[in-house]
Amino acid sequence: MRRAKVVAIIQARMGSTRLPGKVLMDLHGRTMLERVVGRTRRASLIDEVVVATTSHESDEPIIDECRRLDVPYFLGSEDDVLDRYNRAADAHHADVIVRITSDCPLIDPTETDRVVRAFLDSHADYASNFIRRTYPRGLDTEAMSAATLAHAWLEAGEPYERIHVTPYIYGHPEMFQLLSVTGREDHSNYRWTVDTPEDLQFVREIYRLLGTRETAGWREVLSLLRANPKLAEINQSVRHKELVEG
Repeated sequence: MRRAKVVAIIQARMGSTRLPGKVLMDLHGRTMLERVVGRTRRASLIDEVVVATTSHESDEPIIDECRRLDVPYFLGSEDDVLDRYNRAADAHHADVIVRITSDCPLIDPTETDRVVRAFLDSHADYASNFIRRTYPRGLDTEAMSAATLAHAWLEAGEPYERIHVTPYIYGHPEMFQLLSVTGREDHSNYRWTVDTPEDLQFVREIYRLLGTRETAGWREVLSLLRANPKLAEINQSVRHKELVEG
């Protein structure tokens, strides 16, 4: 019996509303996209990593960066990200899709593996570590079957469902078997994703302090914050956008 092919698809585009071009901004000598790709590649249960960007001319620098990083890329819709994901999954013959966003440069491959393993062992339709959030925002990992993604692609009709890829899935627990992957303690008050200049400043400072430990896992970052509590104040006032805001 053929083993399921697990493909991590990292969505990336230059047109962020609050911080345009953020995915190629420098984080202590590497672009944010390079950080995310590198960390995702270290997840042992992922067979292939693909960057899903758009055919818009503004995203040509992302294509250039993918070529530099020697990572496959897929060009799809700018606004219908669900369509972009479904077509990328089909093009790379994915049985299991792992969704990662390019604004999470502290994504932890160990936790990504944890979500994927839980998904594979449970035979669920969808698993994530934020249905009930206990991890810092910025470690978000989702795993779903190709059939589940295709179902959402066919049925999701609200604009925010197309933009954010998976709300149709976790918004219909009566239709899909959902699996919530949680930690033992609640660290959901931490914000490690990059959506504003304050977020960028925070993550840059983290990587500066990590120095040669640039592959540090999330618990090492947490220890760093506990030893330097003022770091978390850099972006603690940033409001996370609601799904309907795009």
